[in-house]
Amino acid sequence: MMDSGHPEIFPLVLTTKTQEIFNCRPDEDVTEQEPNKLIKKEDILQDLKNRAGVSDFHPFKKLVMEYPGEEILIVYDKEFKYGQNFYLIGTEEAKENILKPPEEQIVVEEIKEIPEEVYVYKPPIPKPWVSLGSEKEIEEESFYESTSKVTYKISRERKHFGAPIHFGDYNASGVKDGYIECTSYQDKNFAIKQLEKDVAIQMIPIVEDKKTQTLWKYPKNAAIQYEPREFTEEECNAYLKSKSLKDFLNSVSLNVEMALQQNEIMNAFIDDWKALAEEETTFGDKTDSHLKEYQSFTDLHNIKDKTITCICWHPTINGLIAVSVAERLSYEERVHYAGRLLLQQSLILFWSFSDPIHPQLMLESPDDIFCFRFCPSNPNIIAGGCINGQVVLWDITSHSERIANVKGTGGTSKKATLKPIFLLEPDSTKETPFVRHCAVSSIEHGHKKIITDIHWLTDNYELNRLGHAFENRSAICCQLVTCSVDCTIYFWDIRPTRPPPVTPEKKKEEVIEVPKDVPLTFLHLDLSWKPLLKISLNKSGTTLDYCPVKVSLRDDYLHYATKDIQTLQLKAQLAGSDPYHNLEYGLSLTLRPIEDYDTKFFIGTGEGEVIYLDWKLERDHDSGRLMSQKPVFQYRIHDGSIHTVQRSPFYKDIVLTIGGWNVAIWKEGVCEGPLLLSCCNTKRYTAGHWSLTRPGVFFLGREDGYIDIWDLLEKTHEAAQSQNICITTITYIRPWQVSAKQQFIAIADHYGTLHILEIPWTLSHPSSSEVVSVNNYFEREVNHLKYVEKRREMRAKEKEEMILEAERKKAKVFQKTREQLEAELRLAYLDYLELENKTLINLGIVETEKLGSAW
Repeated sequence: MMDSGHPEIFPLVLTTKTQEIFNCRPDEDVTEQEPNKLIKKEDILQDLKNRAGVSDFHPFKKLVMEYPGEEILIVYDKEFKYGQNFYLIGTEEAKENILKPPEEQIVVEEIKEIPEEVYVYKPPIPKPWVSLGSEKEIEEESFYESTSKVTYKISRERKHFGAPIHFGDYNASGVKDGYIECTSYQDKNFAIKQLEKDVAIQMIPIVEDKKTQTLWKYPKNAAIQYEPREFTEEECNAYLKSKSLKDFLNSVSLNVEMALQQNEIMNAFIDDWKALAEEETTFGDKTDSHLKEYQSFTDLHNIKDKTITCICWHPTINGLIAVSVAERLSYEERVHYAGRLLLQQSLILFWSFSDPIHPQLMLESPDDIFCFRFCPSNPNIIAGGCINGQVVLWDITSHSERIANVKGTGGTSKKATLKPIFLLEPDSTKETPFVRHCAVSSIEHGHKKIITDIHWLTDNYELNRLGHAFENRSAICCQLVTCSVDCTIYFWDIRPTRPPPVTPEKKKEEVIEVPKDVPLTFLHLDLSWKPLLKISLNKSGTTLDYCPVKVSLRDDYLHYATKDIQTLQLKAQLAGSDPYHNLEYGLSLTLRPIEDYDTKFFIGTGEGEVIYLDWKLERDHDSGRLMSQKPVFQYRIHDGSIHTVQRSPFYKDIVLTIGGWNVAIWKEGVCEGPLLLSCCNTKRYTAGHWSLTRPGVFFLGREDGYIDIWDLLEKTHEAAQSQNICITTITYIRPWQVSAKQQFIAIADHYGTLHILEIPWTLSHPSSSEVVSVNNYFEREVNHLKYVEKRREMRAKEKEEMILEAERKKAKVFQKTREQLEAELRLAYLDYLELENKTLINLGIVETEKLGSAW
């Protein structure tokens, strides 16, 4: 506690057993109002002898033995102010200060308790003015105008004075002297120079009259009526009974009636062209509703026998797309060919629309990449997740001009990009540059299995080690989140935690030789990068864990919008010319917490479960350790591994999950279940993505090479249309909006081919009311879920009442008197005798006469 200014306080963890021994159980023996507990020194020493190293006082054994007093003060820390549930006072002086506060404080409290005296107002008595020379100083410092003001007098002719005024309506532009324009101009005869002045300022405001003249070159004529013209009752009656009014009403009544009928039949102010365009956009032309092939990319040399695992469009350069590739092998095959795989390169390829044969850039990685993302603050920074559990960082700043100045990058020159491959002459002299990674995470402290998803946190907040949200000190995206099938979710920070002071001599000795082609941006993270926050997903009641494969944060929808280059540059300049080369900037600033920030997020697991969890860590009351919170809700909806958990670009609380053979749409805050759950499809879904421009449209890729297009405004129980793209499994889908009139969708298949298709007008341009219509649909589904939940509770109560009623009836049946039971037994015996007689007669064993005589 030296850093906090309390060296006499020692945080202490007391287990339940120790609390019972020394009678200091929380909320029973000690409370928040009376947290102090005095324990004899002899009892603590006896506990150290009995339990030795198991005793909770063992870390402070030396302190207890050297303590001068006979009793040691233990204070209950309910709010964990000092990190534990109790803390020990190490000095007698501190103990006395806590048990007996200083007398000054007591005196102050006693004074506060004394009731205030009644205040009696005494009016001030005026005193004579005594001059001390201040009026002379004010007069000397006062400012007086030395120049005379110029005055103008404007008047009309004398003969018009007092003449009667008649107002009327006429066009000012058609009558001479209708208005007078007084425009200002610069007088060249005067040249006034501004001189320095010594002006005094007095605290008392001075009332001044000021005038100004506004340059207005467009005069307007205005009229005003001072008194309304009102008719008397006699005049009103006269006008109503006049023949001229009756003739006027008779003449215009037919036209007025016709106009009223037309207004009732149709809206006269509707825009027909706008309504016609909306109708066409809504239904569309059936011949123009399919995706059109625009371009395809494949590399027979670098991606042979490989599949595409992830796709990312460049945020600022149109026509540039990056893909990650991996071997088409199962886990057993990877183990068998492990030696051969070490010799092969793991790459991320950059393709441009202007060159469909040669990649523009290749990023090397230690192992196959299964997910990667561009940094929203700086697209030259890329983060990826490997199959071995490591997180990789690249910096392509040195190659940014090369990929930005590719001939035909804009994508508008369609003639150059759509040439057949056999007509394009291969450029053997063109070499694609390889870019090595800047840093990789530590193997010991990172994920133990494949990283399945990675996201950058937005630049408006950052997290601490407990998961609490604070204002971003660096004003750039400097944290990211990863999830892995090892049942963990990690949050990472690319900034150095605490830069240690290094002397020049030691710095020379510890110089690390870095290749010239590797940037030094993240050298401080290489092989020593540790996660900032670790979240483990434990299943309650079992020893098993959830297996996360996809996550969706609350602010993910902000990354879908196309970022402007100027906006990215302005954000990058907040922390300096190159903020990622000066990551220490802002670390010295204090963290400012963000109040009421929602830290919950959606998780998709490999077993088809959808989990809604809070990433904040909470402290266990028994052990005092920080642990992950329990899920808010958990549903097993999908019948296979979930591969897409994505928020809508239009509604930040709407989430799409795709896995197995079905699709679900969720709303954040609704715990009753999904808003939409599709029926199982004949083919398994393998990829999916929301539309970037239409809120009710999303795309689904299937294992047979088809893509399903869902339109919630047209159908909600099945796909609106399906289209074949390739002959193998679709592995990834990522749309991108190039401009307001053109939109592409990138589709990757299992054989490593990247297909670029153009989205038609009907699927990319929404109607004017589509956002409201889809939102109303979601609201109706929420109300339906709440209604179903109420009906389920009602049925459960009815079932319980029926069971209780049946039990009451059974109890009534058994509650009979002895006479009733004897009568029932007698009747049953008589029925038995009658049945026996009929049976004997039917068998012929006894005759009827004998039987009658026997009776």
